[in-house]
Amino acid sequence: MKALIDKLCETHTLTKEEWILLIKGRTPRLAEYLFSLARKERHKYYGHDIYVRGLIEFTNYCKNDCLYCGIRRSNRNVHRYRLTRDEILSCCHTGYELGFRTFVLQGGEDGYFSDERMTDIIYSIRKAYPDCAITLSIGEKSYDSYKTFFEAGADRYLLRHETYNSGHYGRLHPASLSAHDRQKCLWNLKEIGYQVGTGFMVGSPYQTAEHLAEDMLFIKELNPHMAGIGPFIPHQNTPFRNEAAGTLELTLFMLGLLRLMLPKVLLPSTTALGTIDPKGRELGILAGANVVMPNLSPDTVRKDYSLYDNKLCTGEEAAECRKSLELRMQAIGYQIITARGDSLNV
Repeated sequence: MKALIDKLCETHTLTKEEWILLIKGRTPRLAEYLFSLARKERHKYYGHDIYVRGLIEFTNYCKNDCLYCGIRRSNRNVHRYRLTRDEILSCCHTGYELGFRTFVLQGGEDGYFSDERMTDIIYSIRKAYPDCAITLSIGEKSYDSYKTFFEAGADRYLLRHETYNSGHYGRLHPASLSAHDRQKCLWNLKEIGYQVGTGFMVGSPYQTAEHLAEDMLFIKELNPHMAGIGPFIPHQNTPFRNEAAGTLELTLFMLGLLRLMLPKVLLPSTTALGTIDPKGRELGILAGANVVMPNLSPDTVRKDYSLYDNKLCTGEEAAECRKSLELRMQAIGYQIITARGDSLNV
């Protein structure tokens, strides 16, 4: 297995069979070896810098009914909300004062936020903060919509493909959604000129090592600027409420593999990692990640953007506690920096 990791570090690619063998054959000792190489790779390109993104969860309305998601359309127990343009700009102001130079607008697929409304919001942020990057994470849209947002000033787009395998995708999503359409959106975003981020859940129901191997092959082909992965965590008001959560161990292993496969990619240590383990974010950084995304959303709505149970919405997850997050990163030898933090994986 060590030879496969060495091959990955040297060639940045494996065959599907090799991916499966490596994922199935992982051990704690092998993981430590992997993480040591992953850290070397990220230090080569990004040093010990950690980029921060200010996350603004501006709507928890969603037209979709994904089986794993706490804000799915049919969940009647969610307190729904939408932020106004002025509230979003207020979040940006707070973030800018704290040193954030990237804002991530994330929300469900909410028809209220038409192309016209989104364009107005994007343009307003771009006008007020010309030195900042604007990232969107608002799901599947048409090519023309993506192009309109890009021309209004959006720089980046995050759209997890969730799982490459179409059969597996169909077991996690309603029939109205397809893996093919999801992947087409990602190719469209790259063609338009966005810095693109994708990713997948680790340990989702019915997932196999073969599925994960296919995810890695797809990400290698797409060659995104960012790759965000996190453990599946069940939500009490979804059909998957009784399913087992993904593990910290496998998620960290996949992070390390991603760093070796795409050494220059931006790799977040996600909120979900911090949710399943108190030291999850630090462990993600030590596995090769180099981005954290504290929450800039108003206190009054943070608890309502509940994609999974027990999601962090206070403490270091809150952007106001940036100093505490800085200290935690310093304790493991890293530093949070004020910068747009553009991807080197171009």
